[in-house]
Amino acid sequence: MTKELANYLRGWKGYFGFCETPSVLEMLDQWIRRRLRSVIWKQWKRGRVRFGKLCARGVSKHLAAQTAGSSHGPWHIANSPALSIAFPIAYFDALGVPRLFTGP
Repeated sequence: MTKELANYLRGWKGYFGFCETPSVLEMLDQWIRRRLRSVIWKQWKRGRVRFGKLCARGVSKHLAAQTAGSSHGPWHIANSPALSIAFPIAYFDALGVPRLFTGP
């Protein structure tokens, strides 16, 4: 699935990459990573699993417990500090998901 997404994004970037509004590409880049974090969060269905996986990815126990016990939905949680720590941009770079925006 990552390869298909990477191919699609590379083509999209090749076509729209020279646009006059790089902020649009930056916002889309952020949205894609948030969506991927949301999908990962949905795959971890239970609170104990979420807590364990967050701790394994370097999130503090306190923050992991707060996030795993949250009643917010996956889209809201995907923007949380815990998931940003667990899945930084470098994680998606390692998976081969290209960046649409490489700004200053």
